[in-house]
Amino acid sequence: MSTLLLMPPQCFDHDTSDGHPECADRLRAIEGALNSQTFSMLMRGSSGPATRAQLERAHEPDYVAHILTLDGCPDFIELDADTVLSSGSVRAARYGAGAACQAIDEVLLGQARNAFCAIRPPGHHAEAAHAMGFCLFNNAAIAALQARHVHGLSKIAVIDFDVHHGNGVQSIFWNDENLFYGSLHEAGGFPQTGLPEETGDGHNIFNVPLASGAGSEQLHCAWHDVMAPQLVAFAPQLIIICAGFDGHRQDFMGSLNYTTADYGWITAEILTAANALCRGRVVSLLEGGYHLPSLAASVAAHVKALLEV
Repeated sequence: MSTLLLMPPQCFDHDTSDGHPECADRLRAIEGALNSQTFSMLMRGSSGPATRAQLERAHEPDYVAHILTLDGCPDFIELDADTVLSSGSVRAARYGAGAACQAIDEVLLGQARNAFCAIRPPGHHAEAAHAMGFCLFNNAAIAALQARHVHGLSKIAVIDFDVHHGNGVQSIFWNDENLFYGSLHEAGGFPQTGLPEETGDGHNIFNVPLASGAGSEQLHCAWHDVMAPQLVAFAPQLIIICAGFDGHRQDFMGSLNYTTADYGWITAEILTAANALCRGRVVSLLEGGYHLPSLAASVAAHVKALLEV
């Protein structure tokens, strides 16, 4: 078994208009980085679109129905100031969520050791009934509920290291003590959520906001002092990663000071925990990362760590 890579071609068709940071060039940069000999051991798979039932596990049926009516829209539609739809956007979002579910299936059935899904639009800001922050469907929540409803897992953890707090995952998980959400993000940024006192009704939410300019040392401390002990105490049967790379020091979407090596380090730490807690079962889903060279390098470091576990 090796690492499964899913990169649905439909995800390239989400056109966000000229100048939008969440563009198809992000996937092209990742594709180029992962085409080197270093990644020849990747299992490159294919996947279909998420079904309506899969989407509705995390989202309100009326919201899903509304978004699906926008499939193939002839003109650009702004759902909010940041979230833009074009004719291929809904299809891209369905295929992204479908890849997340496919990765869950293959990892839990033992067909892959772990998985990385290079998908867009991203997902961790999407709430049960609202699109926001570039996100239509909450891929991480959909994946977690696929693991629960199809494979019978009860305790599932999501670790999020995007520079922005994943308010959507937090809100969907808020009332469920068996769904763990842990976020390492920049304090005070979009979407102005993610305070340490936001702990969920089941004390299942763990937010570690980091000050602007925080780098490797602060990331290491946050992981070792807060997140890793809480994850061990929760004892998940599966770990899903919201893999955002916009905390890199070169990325213009935040003010953290991570290096490319930090993404390899945090991935290895999560995998070490997964090996001890849940037989190494990890599914990673692309979230942010908008400076193309640092995105490509950071994803390469992330996937290299997944391969080397």
